[in-house]
Amino acid sequence: MERLVYPRKRFGQHWLREEGVLAAIVAAAALTPTDRVLEIGPGTGNLTARILPLVGHLTAIELDRDLCQHLRSRFTSPHFRLLEGDILQLPIPKEINKVVANIPYNITGEILQLLLGTISKPVQQFETIVLLVQREIAERLTSQPGTSSYGALTVRCQYLAACQWIRDVPPSCFTPPPKVHSAVIKLTPRPPQLLPQSPPWLETILRVGFAQKRKMLRNNLQSLLDRAHLLHIFNDLGISETARAENLSLEQWIKLADATLSLRVR
Repeated sequence: MERLVYPRKRFGQHWLREEGVLAAIVAAAALTPTDRVLEIGPGTGNLTARILPLVGHLTAIELDRDLCQHLRSRFTSPHFRLLEGDILQLPIPKEINKVVANIPYNITGEILQLLLGTISKPVQQFETIVLLVQREIAERLTSQPGTSSYGALTVRCQYLAACQWIRDVPPSCFTPPPKVHSAVIKLTPRPPQLLPQSPPWLETILRVGFAQKRKMLRNNLQSLLDRAHLLHIFNDLGISETARAENLSLEQWIKLADATLSLRVR
């Protein structure tokens, strides 16, 4: 008899049960028999059961000991491997080429960095990453310049990958229903379309530029750059003197980083 498992509040567990959403996640990943897939936080295995028949191998990482026991009983295929532990502490097998997961929302930022890397150190392992995330995060990853959700996370992720919104996921699709709305996103890692002269400097001005979003960008950056020189560069690049960080596109951020590289105060 299969042992019943229940969502644990301390792990922020919510079981995704809606068939349409599970199908949309799998479809977005475009899985093939040659794929070797990573699933993060498989829970009771609802998504696992749909991935496993379509791929060459599936590795799942689960922190909850009781869920690991349940998953070992449910999935006995030689093409399935379960690792018990924290995704942020375990090494990801090098043969993995796709990631498909309903991730823990409380460590979304850390997982995104783990899978995509940083501007200075991109991760170039995965062809496709399909994630179920909080809708607020999906909005930030796919937003355009000039919108309220556009921020440093947007620029960093869009530098590292093409970001696509797949579909909304309301709380009613889960047991128990979470207090937030969710969305499925697809990330397709790719080489940067425009390379900065100094990736670390781009990271620095992004961090400082978005530190206080309500302030004009020139005021945020004056701790790093001489104000007069900065305004001259703004004019050369066609950036308004009153621009805020969210008004600049990824391409403008890279051009600004290159134009200011030699003018760093510190």
